[in-house]
Amino acid sequence: MVSGLINANPVVYEKKERRVRGAISDVDEYAVEPIDQQEIFDHIRDIKDPEHPYSLEELKVIAEDAIEVDDHRSYVRVTFTPTVEHCSMATIIGLCLRVKLLRSLPSRYKVDIRVAPGSHATEAAVNKQLNDKERVAAALENPSLLDMVDECLAPTFGS
Repeated sequence: MVSGLINANPVVYEKKERRVRGAISDVDEYAVEPIDQQEIFDHIRDIKDPEHPYSLEELKVIAEDAIEVDDHRSYVRVTFTPTVEHCSMATIIGLCLRVKLLRSLPSRYKVDIRVAPGSHATEAAVNKQLNDKERVAAALENPSLLDMVDECLAPTFGS
């Protein structure tokens, strides 16, 4: 089973301790709370890698400091780092990140998913695919790809 993997023995890191988010709106339960870097990280940290039984956080594919949020402009950018520069799953990982955030954030947000500069052999092509609405929509119409994305996202819907 392991022989066909691009990165058969990835380095696995310890997960960060989850921080409790402060309740800003204790006085007004209808107050709008801003979305911040921590909240975005909490949405995506448990996404499962397509090739391994580890989360993107455990493989350091994503990190909290690689997330930019501008709540006033409704903009989020996630920059991820594949475990190897020739990772064939980079577009699937990016698609998982995009789908999770599209399902989790209010529709007013523009989500930008990027491969970290210099971390992938076809960085420009991957970035173009991940940020082209028509390509993303076409990919999500493919039942096999959608099944793979849903399988990677399944751990993110738990407690």
